[in-house]
Amino acid sequence: MSNGSEGATPGFLVWRLSMKWRVAVDRAVAPLGLTHAQYSLVASLYGMQRSGLRPSQRRLADHTGLEALYVSKLARSLESAGLLERARDPHDPRAVQLALTEQGREVTRRAIDVVQGLLRQLLEPLGGLDSPRTREFTRDLATLLDAPLDPFSTP
Repeated sequence: MSNGSEGATPGFLVWRLSMKWRVAVDRAVAPLGLTHAQYSLVASLYGMQRSGLRPSQRRLADHTGLEALYVSKLARSLESAGLLERARDPHDPRAVQLALTEQGREVTRRAIDVVQGLLRQLLEPLGGLDSPRTREFTRDLATLLDAPLDPFSTP
């Protein structure tokens, strides 16, 4: 374990890893004019669009784990930058649908390549992206993400 991690709690290690990842992604996508949060939004939107979806801001918020108000703010800034379009949902006038522009798709493809390189670096100590240990780590992360977390209930 690295210095400062000996005897650390799992919660502290999760926090440190998430901060390490956020800072690395922020630095890696900055030359493309993106922040980590913007990257999370456009990369998720890119994947959803490739599946034929045009998600609402709410659906994208649920998918990314970001607050709906924050997704709205990010979407407005990405729209101003010419990377995405916002339109009223024809089936629900209260909802706003999002779609990447051609420029947004190009920037997102480049950003995904950069972040995939970071992911390969991060997972190298576990044997690489396709290793059994990484698959187990991914299952463990998914299990933790699926676990209910209520700050007001104590076991």
